[in-house]
Amino acid sequence: MQIITNELLNSVSELAIKSARLRMNYNFHEHLDALAQRLLNALEPGTELPIHRHIHTAETYILLRGKIKVIFYTENKEETKCVLLDPMVGNHGVNIPAGTWHTLEVLESGSVIFEVKDGPYTPVKEEDILR
Repeated sequence: MQIITNELLNSVSELAIKSARLRMNYNFHEHLDALAQRLLNALEPGTELPIHRHIHTAETYILLRGKIKVIFYTENKEETKCVLLDPMVGNHGVNIPAGTWHTLEVLESGSVIFEVKDGPYTPVKEEDILR
């Protein structure tokens, strides 16, 4: 059993701040070939996440603290929707259907999402990134 506490969120956020990528995962799944990928993803302003899609799985974000924008696109890189996740105003999360082009922008230091995807882990392929 693991309890998600402020101390755990603070610890993962500190690692994100020190990371060159300005983000850090804390996995709850025991191995990368697990059928459910469950993790905390601590995100700092300035982290770069390219517009991408996951062909084989939907992806769910629940924002535990902070503030982020999740932005959706067409395959022509045209923005279709922008969702502000901010627990203070009642927007806690989003489910992103498989194959949907998306990215996020971190608006507040210390932001942490709980993220869930189907496994096993598969890196995003070049054809699934919009340049």
